[in-house]
Amino acid sequence: MISPRTGRPQRAHRCARGSVVFALASGLVLGPVLTPFSPAAADTVDDEETGLISLALTAGLHGVVKPDATLSSSVTIANDSDADLAAGQVTVEINRTPLTNAAALSAWLDGAEVAGTFSALGSEDVDAVAADDTAIVSVLTPPTVLGTISEGVYPLRATLTPEALTDTDASPDGEADDEADAETLDLGANSVLIVTGDSARQVSVMVPITATPANGTLLTNDELTVLTAPDGALTAQLDGVAGTSAIIAVDPLIPAAIRALGTSAPATALTWLDRLELLPNERFALQPGDADATVQVRAGLTEPLEPLAFTTYLDPADFAVPDAATPSPSPAATASEPALPSAEELLSVRSAEPGILWPVADLQTADLAVFDAFLGTDATTILPSSAISGSRNALAEVDGHDLLVLDSAASAAVSAATVEDDDAMRDQSIAAGIAQVVLSGSDSVLIGLDRAETRSAAALREAILSLSAVADTVSLNTLRTTETGSVTLTAETSGERAEALTALLSEEADLTAFASILDEPLNLRAPERLRLLRLIGVGRTADFTEAVAAHQSTTDTTLNAVGVQQPSPIQLFTSAAPLPVWVRNDLPWPVNLTLTAKPSDARLDVQPRRDVVAQAGSNERVKVPVEARVGSGVLTVDFSLTSPTGVAIGADQTATVTVRAEWEGIGLGILGSLIGLLLVFGVVRTVRRRRKDAGSVEQSDAPAEQDTNE
Repeated sequence: MISPRTGRPQRAHRCARGSVVFALASGLVLGPVLTPFSPAAADTVDDEETGLISLALTAGLHGVVKPDATLSSSVTIANDSDADLAAGQVTVEINRTPLTNAAALSAWLDGAEVAGTFSALGSEDVDAVAADDTAIVSVLTPPTVLGTISEGVYPLRATLTPEALTDTDASPDGEADDEADAETLDLGANSVLIVTGDSARQVSVMVPITATPANGTLLTNDELTVLTAPDGALTAQLDGVAGTSAIIAVDPLIPAAIRALGTSAPATALTWLDRLELLPNERFALQPGDADATVQVRAGLTEPLEPLAFTTYLDPADFAVPDAATPSPSPAATASEPALPSAEELLSVRSAEPGILWPVADLQTADLAVFDAFLGTDATTILPSSAISGSRNALAEVDGHDLLVLDSAASAAVSAATVEDDDAMRDQSIAAGIAQVVLSGSDSVLIGLDRAETRSAAALREAILSLSAVADTVSLNTLRTTETGSVTLTAETSGERAEALTALLSEEADLTAFASILDEPLNLRAPERLRLLRLIGVGRTADFTEAVAAHQSTTDTTLNAVGVQQPSPIQLFTSAAPLPVWVRNDLPWPVNLTLTAKPSDARLDVQPRRDVVAQAGSNERVKVPVEARVGSGVLTVDFSLTSPTGVAIGADQTATVTVRAEWEGIGLGILGSLIGLLLVFGVVRTVRRRRKDAGSVEQSDAPAEQDTNE
């Protein structure tokens, strides 16, 4: 029978993967610590005329069927082309020659031919599938057709034979024209049928829980609100593992971010943390920020990088505890000095198993001894099977060092299932993972999921629980009691990431020296260390080169955020005057600096040093006293900045100063002469006026005397 399904919100996401061939071989090489591959055991038709048409096939429950049981196969037909897919027929076939090992399984899912012949399990007619639509076809196979079949993994395939494609865009009115061509299209999908029996096989699943903040340091209040909401990504992680025996690997910076907010932490985040601590699942702590221990060893470090003090992220008001009311007529509670949590308290993961590392696999045997020194105990290192040779057991040892060995192929397939939203594609990935467990050749299989921060709870839970169809899910403690196998490390080591880390640590040292201009250097240093830890995270191997370049660019910007602005040419016409200098501070904190000025010759006497406090995000004007001695001319003054500890800050700048010190004497002489002339002129004018006034008085008195005589 056939049932249509339309309006799929994840169509584009799923179909992009539909055109990719199932890549378990890549998983075997890269291991589970790298970016998850996208399985698609389905043939597709993809050209300019038809677009994309894909098939997906699953049988039984995630590919598993009991002997002598009715088999139900499901074929999903996705027509994402611009043409209708005409009616046809779906046929499901099985090859009764079982696959013998994981390599043969990977080859079959990758499209290779297999030995043996195929026989039909059933067929169903298919109605036309409209453009941009999906149909699901169920094919039932009674026990009499399946027949007696022993335990194992068998190649399974589905074939769709439609009559033709019909072009829906051929006519202006949107109606379908005649068939675009009469040529028959054959589409197929490869999968597996897993027939179970009595088995003492054991399987364990490790689930890493990580979350990366946008600023690369600690998750903010807003980010935690979103991530721990009922539909948040971190909530989905806990929902997916709850009720399973999954082993949780937790990035300790997640609980640290919640605890650092104290009483201001979102209620949902506090609930999430309580729920994490109450889960009965075994767990261990990843390195802070999921930092890779391997690259640290390869860079020559003798102890692991750790976060610096978290004081810059702690607000004392969020940890204040009122004192008990004191007896008085009007009792009142008074706030005591808050006790801030230590870094150890912030980073703790309750009930975590100690001494476990989950690094990138490109390490050497000698590195395992350094891991012991890193943790101060005998370390147990988690590695993918693609990085070792020898025993296939989940528990192994190399030169006396314990290993937990992940099945690379099974881990890759199950990881792909946990991030798949489309039911059909997820079923195919789960079936591939279960088949890899069956063909692993070991009685104990360990699966480690890839680092992923967007798993859905339903997909994660379904993938974990589905493994119980072929094995007993067991705890970490039980797994560590299984037989230990001896192995050797075979992964190729690369010095590229180690060289990059060495350069990053050198830049961090420069930033540490630069931070001495701050009242609290941790404001700059603590976030830088957290970004560095996340940069070398196990999940960052895919985009490591680009991320390092971006980080180095940001560091350069920070180191150049404080400096002397280029001065304008200065004309000095007096013997003593202040030179204006501008100090730029683009940091969000005030900085303490010493401005040094040095003239090019002795004609200018400059105050050599001046302490400067430049406010956050400002240009601070500094006046440097200068005094011209003898002579005139053009000279330069070099300006530089240093921190209180003597570290050079920013680029030096040079000001051109034109000295005209004698002009002051000439000006004063001219001014003095003018003043002297004015004084002389004033005296002469005053004398003449007085004489004139005196003559006028004598003339006015003369007739009076004459009249008296008469």
